[in-house]
Amino acid sequence: MRILVINPNTTASMTEKIGKAAKAAASPTTEIVAVNPQDGPPSIEGYYDEVFVVPGIIAEMAKAGAVDAYVIACFDDTGLDAARCATEMPVIGIGEAAFHLATLIAGKFSVVTTLARSIPAIEHNLAKYGLASRCANVRASDVAVLDLELPGSDARSRVSAEIARAIAGDRAEAIVLGCAGMADLAHALSLEHGVPVLDGVACAVRLAETLSALGLRTSKIGGYAAPLAKRYAGYYAPWSPKAR
Repeated sequence: MRILVINPNTTASMTEKIGKAAKAAASPTTEIVAVNPQDGPPSIEGYYDEVFVVPGIIAEMAKAGAVDAYVIACFDDTGLDAARCATEMPVIGIGEAAFHLATLIAGKFSVVTTLARSIPAIEHNLAKYGLASRCANVRASDVAVLDLELPGSDARSRVSAEIARAIAGDRAEAIVLGCAGMADLAHALSLEHGVPVLDGVACAVRLAETLSALGLRTSKIGGYAAPLAKRYAGYYAPWSPKAR
């Protein structure tokens, strides 16, 4: 099985971290290919950044060759719907994956993300997925995404402190980490706080494997129908919907 894991931002060190987390979660026979686009923002922090990354996601899908499933490694599930239109193979967003798995192991979970500007997008997705009632709270740790890549930063301690507040204040029974850049923190934070701490990258990889193994593909009836054949001018020109 071959899974393409797309980090939609352009920070290669984050892609490497995401790739390691994906490989650690995957079955031994699964090939993980982790990529990021060359153009776009170095991090995705809010609605504005999201606009600039969707073409890059689609472009990475188009040039990847034969793939059994895709993972979009941005917690906002940026471009997820568009990506599902571009292929019939399963496409899993790390936010949606982590939310669903959290509901299987806890009555209530809280999300600990990076900056406060990310909260509305996450809350919107929870409502869209029908899982808002299972989420006790969405909290920001006041950590910029790129600070997660800085050696010696206090990012981990800020995230840990917000988890402690979520357990005490929200009565959260599990924690979902709200950024792909936190993928390497989940296990240690779970041991530290004594509750399940879910990393969306690992959750998405395992769900992608399951859907592929079951032979389930993205429905092409309705909103995820393949794009109509038409000429895309300018930035979109290199990619043709006919090829997907």
